[in-house]
Amino acid sequence: METRSSSLSLLLLAISSALLLAPGGTTKLVQGQKTWCVSKPSSDDATLAANLNFACSQVDCSILQRGYGCFYPDTLMSHASVAMNLYYQSRGRNFWNCYFRGSGLLVTTDPSFGSCVYAYG
Repeated sequence: METRSSSLSLLLLAISSALLLAPGGTTKLVQGQKTWCVSKPSSDDATLAANLNFACSQVDCSILQRGYGCFYPDTLMSHASVAMNLYYQSRGRNFWNCYFRGSGLLVTTDPSFGSCVYAYG
């Protein structure tokens, strides 16, 4: 019975250390999990424009130009999300590189759509 209890305790310890919930109930990403950075849907246009301008001053945003894969939909939300992700990926995928003054959102589902492939890695 002692061995069974010890095994169960070790299993529970392993599971609890791998949980996605951090203290305070916030989401914690598991190391090695694929992540992308997108704009929070609640972001206003001024914030999105600032994020787009900043990110594109740091990384190549040519994928957002007319005729390229991520031009459509031609919206500020879409373009800012692609640019923010390019920046986040280029800086090593650290959570702080998706902060954007609280307007960035880390997601674990690939946001790619149609011909727009969100960079990873």
